[in-house]
Amino acid sequence: DRASAAEGGYPKMTIKTTQGEMEFEMWDDVAPKHVKSFLTLAKQGFFDGGAFHRIIPGFVIQGGDPNAKVGYGPSGTLDGADKAKVRKWGTGGPGYNVPAEFNERIHEFGVLSMARSNDPDSAGSQFFVCLGNLPSLDRKYTTFGKLTKGDDVLRKIAAAKTVTGDIPFERQGIERVDPL
Repeated sequence: DRASAAEGGYPKMTIKTTQGEMEFEMWDDVAPKHVKSFLTLAKQGFFDGGAFHRIIPGFVIQGGDPNAKVGYGPSGTLDGADKAKVRKWGTGGPGYNVPAEFNERIHEFGVLSMARSNDPDSAGSQFFVCLGNLPSLDRKYTTFGKLTKGDDVLRKIAAAKTVTGDIPFERQGIERVDPL
């Protein structure tokens, strides 16, 4: 699969964050439904103005919940936050689910994968980016892409100060997601 990526065979997208820009290749060969859904949502602006609502050092950063567009206080931190809105972070989605497409691509640094509930077919819009090798997730979550540029940005987001519940104290914004 490295050869097809090198030839530009994979669709690409960027996530512009408050820490800079990350570029990903999208693995439409192993997870076509996830890639199609993600890129469709991106084209609709679904992710724009969102945030990474969950950061676990050495594990993942998670975003894609429309509920995380609101809740931070006026300073962009949890100071003065709307606690009722913050409690909803991690519960939102696009209103539909994408069936599991578990595959042989492993969860390692920079890999893009879909979050879900206990139901394997419950993925929607929430995604995570791996911060290390996570074999316990392999073939249990759908990997559908990998970081190709912006390792430094991913590391900056991963280093954000968090509070109880792995919530970033300061908003780690997803300003926009653009298919390339």
